[in-house]
Amino acid sequence: MKVLVTGGCGFLGSHVCELYRGMGEEVVSLDNLTKHELVRTGYDVEGARLHNWNVLKEMGVQLVKGDIRNKEEVFEAARDCDYIVHTAAQPAMTISIEQPELDLYSNVVGTFNVLEAARAYDIPVVSCSSIHVYGNQINETIQEGEERFIREPPAIDESYPVMQGKLTPLHVSKRAGELYVQTYIDTYGLDAATFRLTGMYGPRQFGGEDHGWVANFVIRTVLGLPMKVFGTDKQVRDILYVSDAAAAFDAFYRHPVPGLYNIGGGERNIISIRECLRLIREFAGREQHISYEPKRHGDLWYFVCDITRAREHLKWEPRVSNEEGIRRLVKWVQDNVSLFKG
Repeated sequence: MKVLVTGGCGFLGSHVCELYRGMGEEVVSLDNLTKHELVRTGYDVEGARLHNWNVLKEMGVQLVKGDIRNKEEVFEAARDCDYIVHTAAQPAMTISIEQPELDLYSNVVGTFNVLEAARAYDIPVVSCSSIHVYGNQINETIQEGEERFIREPPAIDESYPVMQGKLTPLHVSKRAGELYVQTYIDTYGLDAATFRLTGMYGPRQFGGEDHGWVANFVIRTVLGLPMKVFGTDKQVRDILYVSDAAAAFDAFYRHPVPGLYNIGGGERNIISIRECLRLIREFAGREQHISYEPKRHGDLWYFVCDITRAREHLKWEPRVSNEEGIRRLVKWVQDNVSLFKG
């Protein structure tokens, strides 16, 4: 089996590559090594950007520097492949607001190019979307508890209305990608799926204020750096450890039921920012320097995935608990402190 992973040198993509190399499969990573997110973090940008590239090189992954916005490069990388895992994206709401054209071409044109390659070569494909497509009107359905926001019912399934509330370019580009995937399923009979992913975390994540909040808080705690919470620390997610997220892609290959899936930690992995910070503090053994800033445009204060559809159709569900996953991430950051110093 030969697998193409777009964005293979990114956080999620690198773990998908690792999963398939561990299974003895041939893996191609297509990545343009963008630095848009990293330049805003204050980390060692060059070292951080090349870290996953070097890790994958040691694993024996075929590394291709290319861009999903370039159709010819996508087609060349996909040639002779048996499966495409499309993780390459512009994932940050803040960057989408500042650079809407970058967001459009990365998330819409890039996804279109990947789907065209999948159609041309008749390859199954999974594309990554985000729970943010539901919009932040969900904020109006929650109540404030002592440690976190609460909602009844707690979990939200794929039938919940999308694009509700205040929208950003990221909402639009991610939803457009979903519609293109559904179009290629309906019109061309492509074996394809969209994964609406919740807050993922784990080793090799260079999280910052724009994206990757669990890793951002871990990195800043371990290094003793100040950190910001926007709005309130009672915001809730069903966080998902990255190895569990990677396993979902293989689950679709083995059980190819096309369509749309919420992929998250589910009700067993609900956590608020406040509760997450407490766990990080416990595992890192360090105090935290937290400032509270005004809420940001478009922020979603609550989301928990109903993963029933993925469990029934893909035979998938998460295995790593929040406690175990955060412990592993803290250990990885402690072992790689030099990557986070500018």
